Amino acid sequence: MNYDRDLTDARWFKSSHSGQGGSCVEVAPDFPGVTPVRDSKDPHGPALVFPATAFAAFITGVKAGTLTP
Repeated sequence: MNYDRDLTDARWFKSSHSGQGGSCVEVAPDFPGVTPVRDSKDPHGPALVFPATAFAAFITGVKAGTLTP
């Protein structure tokens, strides 16, 4: 699968659980099959694009507390 995407007009959002400390990531949900992710402190910097299934598994692991540092 090709993960190259034009993210110029992406609508980015942070989780409602994000704190005010600035250490947040943002995601752009409107890309079928992939989930773009970027650092909220560097909105004009690079974004990583993950397969949607991989990002969903990551979120599931975070919510379940099964990921280790």
